[in-house]
Amino acid sequence: MDKNIILSVDGLTKHYKNFSLKDVTIHIEKGKITGFIGNNGAGKTTTLRCILGLSPFQKGEIKVNGFTMKENEEKFKSLVGVVFDAGYFYEFLTLDQMKGIVEKSYSNWNDSVYQEYLQKFSLRGDSKISELSKGMKMKYSLVIALSHDAQILILDEPASGLDPKSRNWLCEELLAQKEQGKTIFFSTHITSDLDKIGDNIVLLDQGEILYSGSKAEFVSLGKTPADDIEAIMLAIINDRSKQ
Repeated sequence: MDKNIILSVDGLTKHYKNFSLKDVTIHIEKGKITGFIGNNGAGKTTTLRCILGLSPFQKGEIKVNGFTMKENEEKFKSLVGVVFDAGYFYEFLTLDQMKGIVEKSYSNWNDSVYQEYLQKFSLRGDSKISELSKGMKMKYSLVIALSHDAQILILDEPASGLDPKSRNWLCEELLAQKEQGKTIFFSTHITSDLDKIGDNIVLLDQGEILYSGSKAEFVSLGKTPADDIEAIMLAIINDRSKQ
């Protein structure tokens, strides 16, 4: 396996009644920010859920640092930090109470790091999750993801519903994590954020990978110098529909 690849998805296939992931292959480079783009219903969230072991699949192999979850589930999960668009925390608990539940899942949980990030992100451990704004919940999800020494952060639409100030903060924080050696893989509909911070792009449409490579190469596919990532994405998808 290429030592520069931290996450490899090979031949991922999953069937629903009216939709399928078809031979999805993605290789995520260490220390890079990779944007996962595509229209609604393309299969991005399904792909991420398969990667995280939250959804079974019929075919394919998923590895983090060269091993599968089946081979070493504890190590696999410890290397991956997760931030979902939809909250997966108990709203009636405080941040510290929720942390008390989550930390039991990680042998390498670091409470001092947890406290440092709470302070850095201006969050209070005695605040109830139900009292947090959308942006604050995203920050708390990131705190949890960073408190067990995750090497790759997987985020599903982390900027969805955030105001411009919070989106800008998120972009800056993802860049800061990259500078510390973390790998970022996140799905997004806000392609302008990738213009600012993306290194690589994966484009999924109707369960199939249409592009996987560098942002620079992707941008070069534009038909005019004014074409941005979104325009190029839509052009590629439109060309495919005509075939």
